[in-house]
Amino acid sequence: SSAKRSVLTDPRHLGEEECHTPVAGCSCVTQQQRYRVIDTFEDVELREYARCTLAEIQVEGSAEDAGNRAFRPLVSYIGGQNVDGGKFSMTAPVIQEPAETGQDMPSAMLQEPAGADQWTVAFVLPGDGGIDDYPQPTDSRVRLREVAPRRAAALRWSGRWTAANVAKRTQELLAQVQAAGWQTHGQPRWARFAPPWKPAFARRNEIVITVADSARSNDTENPR
Repeated sequence: SSAKRSVLTDPRHLGEEECHTPVAGCSCVTQQQRYRVIDTFEDVELREYARCTLAEIQVEGSAEDAGNRAFRPLVSYIGGQNVDGGKFSMTAPVIQEPAETGQDMPSAMLQEPAGADQWTVAFVLPGDGGIDDYPQPTDSRVRLREVAPRRAAALRWSGRWTAANVAKRTQELLAQVQAAGWQTHGQPRWARFAPPWKPAFARRNEIVITVADSARSNDTENPR
């Protein structure tokens, strides 16, 4: 429908653009999900995210392999495997977290666990539309989920995305959030902004966790 097409191309909640190797059926330009930094504490940013809709899938395997297993079905959805046959842009980051905590995900590829060696991996869809503004997947493994606006604390880092690095950065994030006095909600999420063929030193990674709206804010207008 025209309403769906207008949401899929709406730039209001998209930030920087970075050209990656193109994937069949979709644009080579990866747009970044927009957020606003409202406070900082040491290396952590307190952010305010707008409403978003996720395309997500549950996969089994190691944390390192989950993103690779999930990528093809998710990119096929945005490349036209949906009821409208529409194609739209990929958005960064890709988020991963344990599947059992999927309902707490705020954020383009997201990853989280669903039990032993089970993960939810998600793309954040472009624009700020609700679930009814995007075409339904034709692959039954892929589902759409709308996530309300919320605040989250994020720690940004570069380097290889390994279980050891993720564990180290997660502990750093949780320690700094606790020191800041922010109350967390749900499990940390792992966000990757760069493809695996990009040099490790240039890869942007983040650990993100939802925090209560009561967390203090300096409201430093800084949209991304």
